[in-house]
Amino acid sequence: MKNIVYIFIDASNLWQAQKAKGYFFDYTKMVNYLKNEFQATEIKVFYYTAYPANGTRGYSLEGKHKFFTFLKKGLKFIVRKKELKRIKCTNENGEVIEEKGNMDVELTIDAIYHFKKYDTAVLFTGDSDFLALITHLRVGGKKVYVFSSKNNISEELRTGADGYFDILKVKDDIWGKLLERRP
Repeated sequence: MKNIVYIFIDASNLWQAQKAKGYFFDYTKMVNYLKNEFQATEIKVFYYTAYPANGTRGYSLEGKHKFFTFLKKGLKFIVRKKELKRIKCTNENGEVIEEKGNMDVELTIDAIYHFKKYDTAVLFTGDSDFLALITHLRVGGKKVYVFSSKNNISEELRTGADGYFDILKVKDDIWGKLLERRP
């Protein structure tokens, strides 16, 4: 029996789990793990991320863009990315710049747009805003699973899907050593 699995990765949520674990994901091993876990006949991975504008950090963003290229060309992921929006705000300390890069709408659009192409949706997120999407997918006959960490998931999302996996407890062979950023 076929089981086509589409994976939707909220990179900022996944990054929080990686920092908590102190390791990064080996995405090749992660895809193989998910293929086995869900007995998938086919997998497609969508990766959603926002990145800082050039000149806003004290380090080069070239490595980040090379990583996106690796995901797209090397692993055949669909990478949806956008530059962080910089918003001037005033608080008690004066004017500050906040950065926002929410990709929830893009992820939701892809999950609904591709609805007829997959049997199982796997979401890497802990954001309770996705409960409406999960409910919609399940009502439409899809199986939906959520990967997040216990400290980064809403109760509604954890219990609203067909299953929840604590990403910090997933087999150690999908993890690689977290590299420190060089100054």
